[in-house]
Amino acid sequence: MIEKLKSFLLDDAIFYALLVISVAMVAFLLGRNSMIDVQSQPAGVQISQTAVPALEQIDGQQTATVTVVASRSGTKYHLPTCPGAKQIKDSNLITFATISEAKAAGYGPAANCDW
Repeated sequence: MIEKLKSFLLDDAIFYALLVISVAMVAFLLGRNSMIDVQSQPAGVQISQTAVPALEQIDGQQTATVTVVASRSGTKYHLPTCPGAKQIKDSNLITFATISEAKAAGYGPAANCDW
């Protein structure tokens, strides 16, 4: 019986097939093990207190108090992370501490920013 098992395992085709299957199983188990920590964390977005802006009243509506930027030659204000804000040259950049300051200066919200 032991001789049959030795001859069976010494066959190259069977040996390489078992080797490939073993490597595949180890890779699968390692990948699965790496995802256990990720799945144990609660789903959803965690927001820190610093990420939530304060609110201000403008014309009876609550508006977020965030820093916005605008161009001296433009008519729209942008969040600093908006694509339009990144295109403004430093020499033309105006910064407002709040949205109400930007509105008071005659600027309106840019359409390409996520408000």
